[in-house]
Amino acid sequence: MELVNEDETIGIELAGTVSSMQLRTAAWYGDEIIRLDFPADWEICEKWPATPLPLTDEQITASLENPVGQPPVKQMCQGKSRPLIIVDDLNRPTPASRVLPFLLRQFGEAGIQPKNVRILMAGGTHGRARTDAMSKKVGTEAAGSCQLILHDCKVDLVNLGTTSFGTPILVNKEVVASDFIVGIGGIYPNHTAGFGGGAKLALGVLGMRSIMHLHYRHKALGWGISETDGTFRKDLDEIARAIQLKTAISLQVNADREVIRLDCGDHFVYYKNAVAFAIKAFSTSVHTGADVVISNTYPNDLSLTFARMKGMSPLRHCGRGASRVAIASCCEGEGEHGLFPLIAPRFHRARTLFRQLSVLKPSEAGRKIATRLEQKFASTFRRHGRRRAESTLKPNRPILLYRPCRRCDPLPSHISGMRVTCSWSDVLQTIKKEQGGRGNLKVLIYPCAPLQCFSHHEQ
Repeated sequence: MELVNEDETIGIELAGTVSSMQLRTAAWYGDEIIRLDFPADWEICEKWPATPLPLTDEQITASLENPVGQPPVKQMCQGKSRPLIIVDDLNRPTPASRVLPFLLRQFGEAGIQPKNVRILMAGGTHGRARTDAMSKKVGTEAAGSCQLILHDCKVDLVNLGTTSFGTPILVNKEVVASDFIVGIGGIYPNHTAGFGGGAKLALGVLGMRSIMHLHYRHKALGWGISETDGTFRKDLDEIARAIQLKTAISLQVNADREVIRLDCGDHFVYYKNAVAFAIKAFSTSVHTGADVVISNTYPNDLSLTFARMKGMSPLRHCGRGASRVAIASCCEGEGEHGLFPLIAPRFHRARTLFRQLSVLKPSEAGRKIATRLEQKFASTFRRHGRRRAESTLKPNRPILLYRPCRRCDPLPSHISGMRVTCSWSDVLQTIKKEQGGRGNLKVLIYPCAPLQCFSHHEQ
């Protein structure tokens, strides 16, 4: 069942002019509210998504009782003895703890006690989760009563063959040992697949080589693209079927990380409708005419790696002279992504190219090498023309990274293209300096950029 509080304003963006505003920050570490004050003569426009009210307990229960395309979990797991719940990690804002009590109740009605339920955190290549990560994700009750497992993409893997795209299916052994699997994840914009969620949850329990194949052999769709039939998604669908991930609970959250929509049941059936809702509810625009663009990276501001990856799209599409501000508490500091690190180590580009070539067929590898050489040759001798003209239109100011939360891990001393500050007054002074002391600045604020889908507009 797909459940959302219907409201005729869903998808109608809420914008307003203010001299101060409140935002959330520090996902998973207090989810604090901060206040930002601005000079009275600045024109402040907030680009809030218009989302429905959060779901009630009764609505969540009703949704689990009426899943899409299959019976309720309490019927499907009858006679099962090794159920497994797969949840995404803290680098996704999904509040699995909101629905887990209701899911465990379904297991209980089938005669399965919490102590016999295993919960696997699907971290992919995101590094080892911290000791309290599972309790933050699933809640203290489930963490204290269920068996908890953290996925490691390099060990304890079982080979289930390959997909029709040639992707090896190396999956966590706990998945193979289970006789019933339920996934709990979220549906959010994503650079590679357009949107995450659905079968993409399976990626988080795969081995490194499988994840490399998925990322390097398929063309990225781009942020918030609604295409659900691309090769990346089809490959993931094959993997999800192979590992028996056929039942999923997909959540969507608002700017306060509250659940506003729940789809459950056969994710192969409901996924397109869930993505359509996300696009309608979270679509907004980026404008090149703003003097200042502020992107709040909550609820993906756990670390700078993912704040940059998920929450700074508006800052890449503003005008050349615009001041750019990202708000990110980064309570866990730099963070980690095994394929796309924040600060590339020595020889990273060479290693990445080697990895890309290693997953390609000889003919594909030859074409890729030829393309790389052609690009390098062109960039060496290109001094004028269209691309040079385009480059002069790109934003040229460094991103000012504002960290409101003081109780957070340190960041690297040097981050290319960014300057870090914990002072809002410093942010305002820097903006004034960059804008030559002008008044009447036009400021655009994206309160929950990782959730928002962007279209480009000149202004």
